[in-house]
Amino acid sequence: MGDNAADAVVPSRRGGKQQIPRPPGARLGGLPAWATVPPARRQAISLDQVRQGFERRGWGGDAPRNVPPARLSRRHEPASRPAAVLCPLFEEGGEAHVILTRRSSNMRSHTGEVSFPGGRLEEGERAVDAALREAREEVGIDPSVIAVLGPLSPLVTVRGQVLITPFVGVFPGRPRLVPNPAEVERAFDVSLAELVSEGIYREEVWELPGEGSRSISFFELIGDTVWGATAWILRDLLELTLQP
Repeated sequence: MGDNAADAVVPSRRGGKQQIPRPPGARLGGLPAWATVPPARRQAISLDQVRQGFERRGWGGDAPRNVPPARLSRRHEPASRPAAVLCPLFEEGGEAHVILTRRSSNMRSHTGEVSFPGGRLEEGERAVDAALREAREEVGIDPSVIAVLGPLSPLVTVRGQVLITPFVGVFPGRPRLVPNPAEVERAFDVSLAELVSEGIYREEVWELPGEGSRSISFFELIGDTVWGATAWILRDLLELTLQP
């Protein structure tokens, strides 16, 4: 797992200090779709496999043609303006890596959480343009060098009820990231193969007032826990990539 923050020191243990607002009665969920994929297919996952996943799913443009019902909240309209995030990928040594950020302690919400570059749409702005704009602002990504493959499943956050559209973008090689300290404490990358290795992923089922049962995803990385919307987006990316 690479690191682009000069002052980052990664502890040699899995899981981070993120505060998880786990409700009483939370229980272990099911296995991810890739649990039945042969181990050989889960090693050294390439960008070509990601591209093939998009081709099989047949999505493109600014929004998916089909929205899996389980991805959306029971509330049909989010309380806040829509948002978009960029899921940036690059390949190194034949393996696809995804770039993640840890939010700065200066932020008013979701402090210290692992996320993708992204934010709310401005008036009249397309979701894909918002994702690229926020990526430039947060980690210095030049939109002109990114090839956008397409969107993943939209989802509504448990907290805040924000409708998020994620977009997958590909770099021609490892990018030089310049985190904005006002928003980003750390920028780092992890291979897709590591995300689907044993003991990294788990699902919990939470019972939430007014929502009923919600599946919450977690990835335990070295020094960080990825959970909530970011983990759900990663799960969708990995399922797309490793589907038959």
